[in-house]
Amino acid sequence: MAAGGGLSRSERKAAERVRRLREEQQRERLRQVSRILRKAAAERSAEEGRLLAESEDLVTELQGRSRRREGLKRRQEEVCDDPEELRRKVRELAGAVRNAKHLVVYTGAGISTAASIPDYRGPNGVWTLLQKGRRVSATDLSDAEPTLTHMCIARLHEQKLVQHVVSQNCDGLHLRSGLPRTAISELHGNMYIEVCTSCIPNREYVRVFDVTERTALHRHQTGRSCHKCGTQLRDTIVHFGERGTLGQPLNWEAATEAASKADTILCLGSSLKVLKKYPRLWCMTKPPSRRPKLYIVNLQWTPKDDWAALKLHGKCDDVMQLLMDELGLEIPVYDRVLEGKSVTSFNQRVQEIKDPFTSGPGNSCGKTPFSPWPLPSVLAKKAATAGSR
Repeated sequence: MAAGGGLSRSERKAAERVRRLREEQQRERLRQVSRILRKAAAERSAEEGRLLAESEDLVTELQGRSRRREGLKRRQEEVCDDPEELRRKVRELAGAVRNAKHLVVYTGAGISTAASIPDYRGPNGVWTLLQKGRRVSATDLSDAEPTLTHMCIARLHEQKLVQHVVSQNCDGLHLRSGLPRTAISELHGNMYIEVCTSCIPNREYVRVFDVTERTALHRHQTGRSCHKCGTQLRDTIVHFGERGTLGQPLNWEAATEAASKADTILCLGSSLKVLKKYPRLWCMTKPPSRRPKLYIVNLQWTPKDDWAALKLHGKCDDVMQLLMDELGLEIPVYDRVLEGKSVTSFNQRVQEIKDPFTSGPGNSCGKTPFSPWPLPSVLAKKAATAGSR
């Protein structure tokens, strides 16, 4: 023994060798048990049966791992209700919409896939492909426009059946659909809006191009300057690991107020894996009898399924088409700007968001006609930091 009662160097090395040998033996035993468990019980030899009996702890651990893998696989699978069952559920949803006193809609990437904008957790979603080691291909969004679901939500709000929309999307499609600025909270920002945080109130610049080309996690300056004070403009995107502090377009105050008043919540195309982390959007501190009734439209499992009054397994556009039919409401048609002439509600929305001060050079609010979009780089940037959510 070395002075002071410690082990000598040779003794420490010997102990380390013993430890590594035990670990390797344990790994080999684990591999053997795993191979045996993959066999049908009738195909196992007597010796293999004895090994399983002697390795009860390993068997329990491996069976638990297998159940967790199968559970995760089932959660990632897309499930579709058959047409008749879906229609029955939509009739129930229509009744809830009619009877709701304060209906709030939560939307996720699933409502924009019909506009060729990729989602995140679907079978071909950005994160799903990255987890499989596959590349995320660039998507041409030059023809992107509000989907049928976007237009239905705008009409439901117009008819005072929906009081507020809380969206995780940053694609700006809710605004283009005609939904008023006051009726939406874009919790993760809007890739077509940049702001000057030095001006009070914050001066907003609504663009017809993606403003996030030069921005990233914790680096939000866009490279353009405020025409009034000269301060660097910043994007409004909330990346994973960040806490959104901008008043607009995040509009957390309105989202929280809407959630506190809601008696009904309709979730469309959201995995709810992010929204579930925002307890103030669910008001679960209320007594059960006073909590809002939850309706979920999603092809995949969500962590709120067990809380839902009704889960509809269907595509958002299909469900909303059926819902509008049940409610007897016409779905408005989205028209693009043609030849520089304003014929879309998007331009009307731009006027609503117009710079609170006098417009000047560099402010495109209400001045520049809508044009095809470039690929929104923010999708790739959010995917690159997806690990934290």
